[in-house]
Amino acid sequence: MVLADDQQAVRAGLALILAGAPDVEVVGQAADGRAAVDLCRSLRPDVAVLDVRMPVLDGISATREIVAQELADVLVLTTFDLDEYVFGALRAGASGFLLKDTDAAGLVAAVRTVAQGEGIIAPGVTRRLISAFAATAPTASTRSRAAVQSLTPRERDVLACLGQGLSNQQIADRLGLAESTTKTHVSRILTKLSLRSRVQAAILAQESGLPDPPG
Repeated sequence: MVLADDQQAVRAGLALILAGAPDVEVVGQAADGRAAVDLCRSLRPDVAVLDVRMPVLDGISATREIVAQELADVLVLTTFDLDEYVFGALRAGASGFLLKDTDAAGLVAAVRTVAQGEGIIAPGVTRRLISAFAATAPTASTRSRAAVQSLTPRERDVLACLGQGLSNQQIADRLGLAESTTKTHVSRILTKLSLRSRVQAAILAQESGLPDPPG
């Protein structure tokens, strides 16, 4: 993975945390967005972890270039929980948005999630994000509604929970499932609906007008 942050001390600390995971290798570091794009172009990492506020080229613009050129999946990591950053990062194509106060285990888990082609959003902003996107998104297409109806009843319950911004553990508790079973349902839902992330699934759930899940 490539790591980009304009503060050397922060970058070094993040690199130390990530390098401690046996399945994560930091192959390049950059102090600005332009250098991050160039590193991704030359190294082709699975994941690029980018700060938002960087000189030369900001993290949102760098994300847009990296994703457009299919150089890596991007996890945006920032100190600032601002809607403009969250929305900007996701519109630019970021697979994840995480705050820097996330603990070491959460950071490593997020990198692994993005490397697997899945999306992740900081829990503190998920529900606000879903509501904002759902409020401005177009109504679900007939095709999308039909796809939702093709899900099993249990999968529709899980999708409805995603629409409320619940985590896997919260969904498991709500529906009386094992967390591993919940993860399987979420994975199948994303595959069946041809969605990339939980956020997309949550938006579709709200657009489709699914009833509140039981529990």
